[in-house]
Amino acid sequence: MLHIVVCVKQVPDSREIRIDPKTNTLIRTGVPAIVNFYDLHGLEEALVLREKYGGRVTVVCMGPPPAEKALKQCISLGADEAVLVTDRGFAGADTLATSYVLAETIKKVADTWGPVDIVFTGKQTLDGDTGQVGPGIACRLDLEQLTYVEKVVGIDLDTRRITVHRHLEDGVEVVQTKLPVLMTALKELNKVRRASMPGMLRAAQYKPVIWTTQDFPNLDRSKIGLKGSPTIVAKSWVPEQRTVDTVMIEGDDARVKAAAFVEKLWQTDLPARFGWGQQA
Repeated sequence: MLHIVVCVKQVPDSREIRIDPKTNTLIRTGVPAIVNFYDLHGLEEALVLREKYGGRVTVVCMGPPPAEKALKQCISLGADEAVLVTDRGFAGADTLATSYVLAETIKKVADTWGPVDIVFTGKQTLDGDTGQVGPGIACRLDLEQLTYVEKVVGIDLDTRRITVHRHLEDGVEVVQTKLPVLMTALKELNKVRRASMPGMLRAAQYKPVIWTTQDFPNLDRSKIGLKGSPTIVAKSWVPEQRTVDTVMIEGDDARVKAAAFVEKLWQTDLPARFGWGQQA
């Protein structure tokens, strides 16, 4: 029996993200929020392991109250329990402060529902893109750390050892280590399932567990929110838009249009750049 915790984050849909040209900041108004898709692959693998070895899957998220929607989606996919850690005191957290709060949350999850064997995070989030939170949690909880996992080969419950494949720049590394462990998931790890009808009905009625700063009596307030975030963005900018001149070649005769196209090419700097011969 395994207790698996999956850390998820609600992020702006990257396909809809726009940049304010004056402030160089994200325009979040009107941008739909989704579950970070790397986190969904972590959840999928947790569900697969639960089906194979038994146990429970608990999903945790640090974010504003609307992040309940992300947790309900995880419940619809099959998670057993979901916890939303939300408080104004957590606002403005960078990766250091976020990893601290999530580590404290996982400790509380273990006290509430039993010892945690595996923690999954995505390899990175779509909005931050740093890949630092997962390793930060592992360091704070003193967990074995397996990053960029693309395959879980199996778990030996008797010896409490897990074998995985890690995707590296120059190949695949096969690693075996002991539980408890934290893994960061790649999209190659699996294919995320669709929610079942019973899962969607359960999610519609489900109320996530809500924890605020008041639920963490030993929380160090100097390590959360803006106070606990040493990261400073000194400057940000958007690449200048490139203008491209377009010439439409009209006509119905394909040969005539092709000849006109070649003529246009010879009027550019391409012949000189690529060493083409003289025009016939």
